[in-house]
Amino acid sequence: MPELPEVETTCRGVRPHVEGRMLSGLVVRNARLRLPVPPDLADEIVGRRLCAVSRRAKYLLLDFGHGTLIVHLGMSGSLRVVAADAPHGAHDHVDLVFGAQALRLRDPRRFGMVVWQAGDAARHPLLARLGPEPLGDAFDAGWLYKITRGLRAPIKHVLMDSRRVVGVGNIYASESLFRARIHPLEPAGALGPRRCARLVQSLRDTLTDSIAAGGSTLRDFVGGDGRPGYFQQQYFVYGRDGEACRQCGAAVERIVSGQRAAYFCPRCQRRG
Repeated sequence: MPELPEVETTCRGVRPHVEGRMLSGLVVRNARLRLPVPPDLADEIVGRRLCAVSRRAKYLLLDFGHGTLIVHLGMSGSLRVVAADAPHGAHDHVDLVFGAQALRLRDPRRFGMVVWQAGDAARHPLLARLGPEPLGDAFDAGWLYKITRGLRAPIKHVLMDSRRVVGVGNIYASESLFRARIHPLEPAGALGPRRCARLVQSLRDTLTDSIAAGGSTLRDFVGGDGRPGYFQQQYFVYGRDGEACRQCGAAVERIVSGQRAAYFCPRCQRRG
C-alpha cells in the first residue's frame, strides 16, 4: 500500500500541473471503488478552479474552494498526469480533465477512494480522528512520550495507529525502529524520554529520505510523473530477512505481530 512518502511524492508530482487550473471535465469509467464515486461529482467540480493540492496522512486533498475531493490510492493505485486523450486501460477508473491534461486514477484492486466533502475537509469521517503528521510540529518527543504512557502494546503497533500518528505503515515503522535501535515488540510504555526523542528523529529522517528518493516501488506504484521510487534500495531491514544487517552483519529476522510482518536486527535492536 502506498504510504506517506509515496502519497507525498504523488502530491508534489501532480501539483505543478493542475494547481490553479480549471477542471474542464470528469470521466468516471468505473465508480465501484472501495467507496463509490459520488454520482453527482461532476456537478460539484466541473467548471471549478482547483485551488490547492495537499496531503493529509495517506490521503490526497484536491481543494476546489467550496469543498475538497479526497483521494486514496488504495493498495496499488496511482494518480498520474497524462494527456487527456491518452488511451486508457482496464484499471484506469477516473480522469480529472484540465484542458489537454488529465489526472488519471489507476487502481487495479479498486481499493482506492474518490469522495467529496463540502466545506471543511477535516470534518470528513476519514480525516476527523487522525493523529498528527509525523513531519509536523505537533509530533515530537513530548507527544510520543505522553501518548505511550501505560501502553503495553508493541511500539510498532502504536506507530501504525493513525489515531496517534498518521501515515506510517509497515515499511517505515520497521525502518524507523531499526534506525532508533528499538525492538518492534518493545512495549510502548517502556520507552523513556530519550528513546522517544530518538524514535521521533529516526521516523522523521526515514520519511524525509524516502520522499527524497521518490518513495518505494512496491507492485506497480509510480509517482505523479509516472516514475518509480527508489527508497527500497536503502532498506536496512524491511523485506531483508535472512540477509546480513548492513550495520553489524547479524542476520535480519522476520516475525509476525498483529497479523503484520516485522523486520529487525536481533543484535542492533535488543529488547529492554
